[in-house]
Amino acid sequence: MRRSSDLSPEIAEEAAWWRDAVFYQVYVRSFADSNGDGVGDLDGIRSRLGYLELLGVDALWLTPFYRSPMADHGYDVADPRDVDPLFGDLAAFDRLVADAHEHNIRVTVDLVPNHSSDLHEWFQEALHAGPGSMERARYIFREGRGFDGSQPPNNWTSVFGGPAWTRVPDGQWYLHLFAPEQPDLNWEHPEVRADLERTLRFWLDRGVDGFRIDVAHGMAKPEGLPDMEIRPQAPGVLSDDAHDPRFDNDGVHEIHRMIRKVMDGYPGTMAVGEIWVKDDERFAAYVRPDELHLGFNFRLVEAGFDADAVRSAIEHSLAAVALTGTPATWTLSNHDVVRHVTRYGGGAVGEQRARAMTLVELALPGVIYLYNGEELGLPNVELPDWALQDPTWERSGHTERGRDGCRVPIPWEGTSPPFGFSTAVNTWLPQPNEWDHLTAEAQLEDPGSMLSLYREALEHRKSNASFAGTELEWYGAPAGCFAFRRKGGGLICALNTSGASVPLPPGQVLLSSGPMDGDQLPPDTAVWLA
Repeated sequence: MRRSSDLSPEIAEEAAWWRDAVFYQVYVRSFADSNGDGVGDLDGIRSRLGYLELLGVDALWLTPFYRSPMADHGYDVADPRDVDPLFGDLAAFDRLVADAHEHNIRVTVDLVPNHSSDLHEWFQEALHAGPGSMERARYIFREGRGFDGSQPPNNWTSVFGGPAWTRVPDGQWYLHLFAPEQPDLNWEHPEVRADLERTLRFWLDRGVDGFRIDVAHGMAKPEGLPDMEIRPQAPGVLSDDAHDPRFDNDGVHEIHRMIRKVMDGYPGTMAVGEIWVKDDERFAAYVRPDELHLGFNFRLVEAGFDADAVRSAIEHSLAAVALTGTPATWTLSNHDVVRHVTRYGGGAVGEQRARAMTLVELALPGVIYLYNGEELGLPNVELPDWALQDPTWERSGHTERGRDGCRVPIPWEGTSPPFGFSTAVNTWLPQPNEWDHLTAEAQLEDPGSMLSLYREALEHRKSNASFAGTELEWYGAPAGCFAFRRKGGGLICALNTSGASVPLPPGQVLLSSGPMDGDQLPPDTAVWLA
């Protein structure tokens, strides 16, 4: 185990390893099942470390594996300092970290500080202690409105649908920005802050290399909890709205400074925040030198397959981090959004465009976050109603299908489900029968596969001198296209989202997302030029 006192500042040579790292998000339930119960686990991840090393990633991000009743698949944490038996135990976690480090892969884990599970011992104590108690002060309990207190304290809605308040038998209401099983913690309470520090040190001492902080723009609530302006919810779990009092309140920065102070005692570790904030200056505030090391940037996720939209996303992302000198982060998919093969049109067109955007993303300076299965070209799955488990499905009255479609277990090998994911016939979410051509086994030796494209691109990114340089220079390009150069390295990346072939910029083709047309760049294609 690593203790802060054991680490010398002399290892600072690698202290900023994360500034250009490629992270691989493992949705633990869906990656690999080692014990045949149909659910992925920690030993399953360990069994696939050779694949991840072959792929060429630098670090893992593990979604929550803590003790939980699984109302939100682990993001409702009952004990943040233990492993849920569904995923293994602390010994399995220690084995995973040790083996990952042997494969030169670092390990970062999810942190869920905004809320706990309703089965957390603190919340159970709060329910039994009653109004005005010290136990209840760890959460956000309020009296209701109306002459009998039967109306919620304000009009806030839950991100998962329905009201953000639930009434308890004694008449008070508690706040939950997500599901009722996820009560929000009161971050003005000193015990809440002390407990998070204990959690940080617990996992850092076990050797983790960093944290991904869930809803990092949450936690702090505005004074008086004023009503919100009710607007149609944008697609996705979270959306940025400058008029939303539930998120991005200034008090959150004090919490991140506390987190950073702890992590500074563990050289070589890092924290990245899930920050759904579009305003450049507001975003930059989260990645100041005494706060988070990195901030998740979702602009590429939100941009359609359009050269102007993608260029705007890139320019805004770089402008935001330029205010602090922090590297930009880039991602195309995660466990909360529709997979990008499907977002870009699905089928052969969606796959072709996804290949092109992969080269655009991997050409950019900064930090890359890949989502498990994207390297196989997995699409979103239209699951039957009976299979849906996301709380959004129930909370929305079966009008929002939720996020299960991007969480279907990974197909590893074979010609029929469960495709080597498990020995169980029935996995926690069903896999499509037609995924046989998308397995890692089927793609590994196919030079034209999505997996081969990722492997080759990641190898170039890691070893090719053309990828030096942290600034971009844009070229003139035809409508529906763009081209940029990595200043200092010389790599040129060009993308064509128009409906016709266009002339290539000057340079030698290093890698293309699809077949080339002589000296022309075909539609829905990207190319790297050296």
